[in-house]
Amino acid sequence: MSVSLSGPRRLPSSSLPPARSLPTATEERIISSLRDLQALYCPLRLPATLPKKVRKKGIDIPAAATPIPVDSGYASQDEEEDDDAALEEVTAGIRADPFERSFVTRWLTCLIGRVEEMAFDDDVKGKIVDDAAFILSSFSDSSTTEEEQALTRDFTFSLPARHGGEVKVTLNDAPLSTTDHTDVGLQSWGASIVLSSMMCADPSAFDLAPLGTGATTVLELGAGTGLVSLTLAKLLPAMAIDAHITATDYHPTVLQNCAVNIATNFPSHAADARDMPVATALLDWSSPPPHLRSSVHLLIASDVVYAPEHASWLRDCAAHLLTPEGVFWLMVTVRENGKFEGIPETVEHAFVADKCPRDVAGRRFGILGRQSVEKRRGIGRGDERGYVLYRIGWAGV
Repeated sequence: MSVSLSGPRRLPSSSLPPARSLPTATEERIISSLRDLQALYCPLRLPATLPKKVRKKGIDIPAAATPIPVDSGYASQDEEEDDDAALEEVTAGIRADPFERSFVTRWLTCLIGRVEEMAFDDDVKGKIVDDAAFILSSFSDSSTTEEEQALTRDFTFSLPARHGGEVKVTLNDAPLSTTDHTDVGLQSWGASIVLSSMMCADPSAFDLAPLGTGATTVLELGAGTGLVSLTLAKLLPAMAIDAHITATDYHPTVLQNCAVNIATNFPSHAADARDMPVATALLDWSSPPPHLRSSVHLLIASDVVYAPEHASWLRDCAAHLLTPEGVFWLMVTVRENGKFEGIPETVEHAFVADKCPRDVAGRRFGILGRQSVEKRRGIGRGDERGYVLYRIGWAGV
């Protein structure tokens, strides 16, 4: 008996187009790869975009996977059944392989991050992102109930008397994925809670004031559950500040959870996602979009540095995004033991003068101020010992 391996029966690590060549891959190759991954990892789930067809130069590409033929020749019915069983056994083995799943997770994440570099129609790009995110979301599926999977948390932050009232935010803290240990943004961490509280208690300390003309552009890096962005979306209107707020992250699953949190906090806007006070967007720090250069007035990030290279990527990305007069508030968590010990030092090292970018006017991008913040009782993980708040921006020559 011979069994031919094709489509979803092939190892993803040996059949998917290399990540470095994704921007130049053909539309047919990308869609075929996604179709094979859907057939392999989520054969019983139908994504919203799957029934649609992609039309390219008069050719319809059906979204459903083409049946994989068995190379049976003149095989009898019994032999065909044996072939089917063998194929299913091979498929199940590939589906359960942790290395292959990890490879696919990285490949899909890279695909989403680089889709704007592809010379495809916007509708095709949207379908690629939707289908890739659909496959990624299937990796975190669980047999447990929704109540067991998530925890709803309510936060209340007091405002100064002149602004009156308080800011209330409701969040869904989803469980961490079992397939990608880096999607820590599915949970709210102490730094984001403390930073949100500080901004509400003293907005002027964070340079929160109306611009002379136009709306303030606010962007959160590594937004996670979106707590800081949602806090600003409720705080700024109370201060009569018109703002465009975007919560960004690198992980599609995290952004999906963030979008749910935005809809939960602004249910009256749910009918039209374009009307939401907070938008979501995927952002790769190592490759920020050219069109966002010098476009952000207020940049926020909390507890987003977990490795030395993160600080360097963050520095260069922030320098790319921030306007000359803008400010970047970075809250870093201090941990005195474990693998994340010494993270604040990596930030300090990344911002030494000779490593910091300079703009065409000769201004240097660097740390303008720092403040130690004490850990608050009942907030954050047990390994957190406090925080360092950095004020970062462009300094004179």
